[in-house]
Amino acid sequence: MRIAVAVGAGGGGTLQALAEDGAPAGEPETVADLVAAVAARERTDAPRWVWASTARAYPALLRAGVRVARCHDLELVESLLSGHAGRYGEPRSVAAAWARMRGEPVPEDRRPEEAPPQASLFDDALLDGGPPGEETPAGDDIAKVAGVYAEQLRRVAGIEGFTLLAAAESAGALVAAEMGHDGLPWSAERHDALLTEMLGPRPGGGLRPRRLQELADRINAAFGGRTPVNPDSPAQIVKAFAAAGLPVASTRAHVLRRVDHPAVPLLLEYKELARLYTAHGWTWLDTWVRDGRFRPEYVVDGVVSGRWATNGGGALQIPRVLRRAVVADPGWSLVVADAAQLEPRVLAALAGDRAFADAAAQGDLYAALSDAFPDGGGLTAREKAKLALLSAMYGGGTGEAVQLLAVLKRRFPDAFGYVEAAARAGERGQLVRSRLGRTCPPPSADWRALTATGDERSASALRGRGRFTRNFVVQATAADWALVLLATLRLRLRALGLPHLVFFQHDEVLVHTPAGLADRVAGEIRAAAEEAGRLLFRRTPVVFPMEIAVVDAYADAK
Repeated sequence: MRIAVAVGAGGGGTLQALAEDGAPAGEPETVADLVAAVAARERTDAPRWVWASTARAYPALLRAGVRVARCHDLELVESLLSGHAGRYGEPRSVAAAWARMRGEPVPEDRRPEEAPPQASLFDDALLDGGPPGEETPAGDDIAKVAGVYAEQLRRVAGIEGFTLLAAAESAGALVAAEMGHDGLPWSAERHDALLTEMLGPRPGGGLRPRRLQELADRINAAFGGRTPVNPDSPAQIVKAFAAAGLPVASTRAHVLRRVDHPAVPLLLEYKELARLYTAHGWTWLDTWVRDGRFRPEYVVDGVVSGRWATNGGGALQIPRVLRRAVVADPGWSLVVADAAQLEPRVLAALAGDRAFADAAAQGDLYAALSDAFPDGGGLTAREKAKLALLSAMYGGGTGEAVQLLAVLKRRFPDAFGYVEAAARAGERGQLVRSRLGRTCPPPSADWRALTATGDERSASALRGRGRFTRNFVVQATAADWALVLLATLRLRLRALGLPHLVFFQHDEVLVHTPAGLADRVAGEIRAAAEEAGRLLFRRTPVVFPMEIAVVDAYADAK
């Protein structure tokens, strides 16, 4: 069953039952309390809810204690369809999609800052794309929602893999909202203790923490102490090295490590601790952790490849040292699962290279490929296999990497040819797609103008787009796999009751669960990974193993 949702005034709205093709099935139902109506229908029918944006609609339902099983996110799917048609980045609101269907002028999507400060559940302005405060008849709203949905179903059905992609993308939006609502278990006490241990007591009055100030003083002394050097100023550091007869192009860590000067180890330590203090220090703790939970706002379509982003909080960049602050509640456990060597396995499945796929059916893919590479040269055979694969997927490669790529090309020609074909397509300005049809953005007009010149800048631009499309086909398919994993795992966890997903990062998931259910959760994660591989690649010898640990603290999993 499918039900479209539109809002009216005063917390009410309209529900519209839909047929399998998205056409209205009966008359729309006007309800006085939309939240209660959704809750009641979820308990009895568990339909697929059709709404404009899960990111805007679902958090209010979660606050009311309502969780839905399935949805269709019109905005996310509209983005996917526009991208597939070579129109990446077009307006994606219901109003924009409706206008495109009717050949009318397409309104721009409203920027987030233009939204009302306290948008209510299924706010009508957010739903239909109109300006804040502008009301439209409920029948018009529901007609737009239903009409856009029916048109999307028609278009999705004509693209191989897109039905699964649309469902997984929409399910990912549900997961993102639920993780933001439930939060990642976080010990403010442990976090504070870690900061104090590494930086010293919390400073006041805009001063540096004690450890940073000590390092700053020692850095100045190492440069002679005659001219003050602010370690937070790259320009001053570059100038200080030049004065010492050691010119450097930048203050990046890999540049500094090549310099023989007593200030270098101090600067490297300072940079690391200053980054921790700035990005995840006491101010971050005060801002983002409440009631023992870190609750970020995930952006499901934040990266063109399908990977997620966040609106603040740095949820996808938690420093390893701070994983000690991610602690399960008493009587609960964290089940940490990491997809081992995901992108090389995705390439093996995509390319259908029999020798490569047979190797990817093993536990350690790099070790399984190591017999293709000679010993010697300062790297183990396994390290050479890894370097060759990364060079093939990400492009570039100099020195020994070029020789290793030649070995990979001879031994696994189909795998090498797959990413090479994607690179050549990109250099021609063509579009490339993931396994399920997620599509890269087209090249810009500036790129086309530059590449038409035929000079060295043109060659550099061609190589750059080739590297992008070479990686896109693998990384976007890995994102497809991860989304399908999330969608299937979420439903499996719902059947268990209390366990819930609390963290997701590219190829890693965390589940917070009562300790007695941890082993069952681990089993469900493995089953979800197998199902994701089967749904994407059907019959393939490639396996997608999950490295799973049941721990009390996130840091104990590594």
